Amino acid sequence: MPPAKKRTRRKKLTGLSEIFNYLRKNTKPIYIVTPTPYSLLGLDQWVGGLEYINYFDIFDGTHPRSFVPTKIMHDEFQSMEDVGNYLVSHPQFVAKAKANPGGKAIFVMFNETTEKLCADIGVEVALAPAALRERLDSKIVTTQLGNEAGVDSAPNIMGEADSYEALTELAEKGKLGKDLVVQTPYGDSGRTTFFIKSRKDWDKYSAKIIDQKLKVMKRLNHLPGAIEGCATRLGTFVGPVMTDITGFVEVTPYKGGWCGNDASPALLPEGVPDKVREMARKFGDRLYKEGYKGVFCLDFLLDTDTNEVYLGELNPRVSGVTPPTNLITSTYGGCPLFLFHLLEYLDVDYEVDVEAVQSRWNDYDNWTQLVLKQTEDKVELITKAPQSGIWRLTSDDRVEFVRQALNPQSLGDENEAFYLRVYSAGDYCYHGADLGCVLARGRMQTDRRNLTRRAKLWNSGIKAQFESIPLPAVEPIAIPDNISDGKWF
Repeated sequence: MPPAKKRTRRKKLTGLSEIFNYLRKNTKPIYIVTPTPYSLLGLDQWVGGLEYINYFDIFDGTHPRSFVPTKIMHDEFQSMEDVGNYLVSHPQFVAKAKANPGGKAIFVMFNETTEKLCADIGVEVALAPAALRERLDSKIVTTQLGNEAGVDSAPNIMGEADSYEALTELAEKGKLGKDLVVQTPYGDSGRTTFFIKSRKDWDKYSAKIIDQKLKVMKRLNHLPGAIEGCATRLGTFVGPVMTDITGFVEVTPYKGGWCGNDASPALLPEGVPDKVREMARKFGDRLYKEGYKGVFCLDFLLDTDTNEVYLGELNPRVSGVTPPTNLITSTYGGCPLFLFHLLEYLDVDYEVDVEAVQSRWNDYDNWTQLVLKQTEDKVELITKAPQSGIWRLTSDDRVEFVRQALNPQSLGDENEAFYLRVYSAGDYCYHGADLGCVLARGRMQTDRRNLTRRAKLWNSGIKAQFESIPLPAVEPIAIPDNISDGKWF
């Protein structure tokens, strides 16, 4: 009988240099399966074997690591999960995955169908299981975990209400007053958050509230923001603190809807960024105990009357703040946060000084991302669309294309911006559709949380590059039933 083979033990990676070298030489396929490569754009410069699997060819075939399968017949997409499932079941991707087995896949949104499709072709989803993400996504569960982690939410009470009287009774029990914020467990970008201070408000939203478990909060004068963390075996790493850009009618048709972020140390009072980072660290450590590892996003609320910081929502996934997080942590700290997510899912042991890495990320310049949605209530065929790359705001307040680029790190001054296109000529535009995203140096909100003039110019200037025509009367188009599910960022 032949002697048993010795199991080789992989050497532990010690320090950032060894981690960088290991990831750069990686040959295991890592697929970023998303509508566009924007969520983790630029990560391919750090990680060998990484490839973007995309539906939209936003770089017109010029990105060497973006694979866009040939379009085949499919059901109309109603969500990002639908896009991911289409991509991983596409015959061209299936052939690619089987030819180089043992790959790992990253999604923004996925479900149990995605997990099965990947398992069938030998691809591992390098994210927390869909069932766990679904449970953690509940605002009720988030609040409970926050309480256990010592992370306070705004004054609130849990319960149900089938009438305005029942809601006010619940609020009185929690000593919340009459100006209320009511949330149902699941929802995105403020679409399941309701502001109620009268029976008229209740009547407007009651159909979406009755028969739901509710989180009822006292309405605060607040500043909303977000921070991304990464829960790991070594502890929780946290990225830059950002404030939200929400609800501006020029940019988004949704009242309170998310349309971007400012990352600027000057936007928050002294000491507040440290409070936010500590909140994210404690919550991430609690998530890891729950079985969740990898990146997550926390929304927070700053009470502008007291400077207290409260937990808002949890996004247990690659999120809307992932692109600026990785840009800032790599530009100013020399190491994108998402690398630690990958290390948790690769067959490797590693060790770094968490505090030393974290300290690299705490000082940074001003950056903004602005997600441009169609605000006009129309459905038309796009005949011309602006291309992805570097654009410039001219002295006479126009925007003009400057040069091709595959990531925003090649930006010059604050008059330049990286624009990433979603919809192109031949696609349909519709009310609420994500047209594209602008990422630029500097801020796009004032201290009083108004859009800056340059933000308005970028929004109007890019949108002016689109041309579209009405659809023929006989040509139907399927729009997502819930537009919040049809967002691509």
